[in-house]
Amino acid sequence: MKALAVRFALVVSCGLMMATPAAAQFWQCAPFARSVSGIALHGNANTWWGQAAGRYARGDAPQPGAVLAFKATARMRVGHVAMVSRIVSPREVLLTHANWSRRGAVETDVRAVDVSPEGDWSQVRVWYGPTGGLGTSTYPTSGFIYADQAPTPTAEPMQAPLLIAGAPTVQAAG
Repeated sequence: MKALAVRFALVVSCGLMMATPAAAQFWQCAPFARSVSGIALHGNANTWWGQAAGRYARGDAPQPGAVLAFKATARMRVGHVAMVSRIVSPREVLLTHANWSRRGAVETDVRAVDVSPEGDWSQVRVWYGPTGGLGTSTYPTSGFIYADQAPTPTAEPMQAPLLIAGAPTVQAAG
């Protein structure tokens, strides 16, 4: 039921943004992620992972409606948060987030790829509007914060091709 509420909130939020002149909308990532995910955390994005401990389930598996928490870096001093809108494959999701490609703007269904060596979503590349692709920047993440509860792990890990910014498909050997 909560997943339905999260999706409803996303649809309503996106609809309201389209009905209001773009100049009137300026979103920071944290308030936007809170409004579309239903995860009631406050403060800078880089504090969400710690705040979620004991309040929300956390993990390294993407789930629609979950929030991906980015760590602070030299270029992102207060981190970033983005809601998973859809899972494409075990190592690719679509994100809905604000204040990434353009200051204050909302982007929906933006491609994000897990490029971590262990496949644990600890390092990602995210589509960036001005370049029209994933580019070469890698961002460290803490993991996913779940609005409901963590997903149940599958019995066997899925092997899927990893596609990065138009690179040839790489199929895991096995």
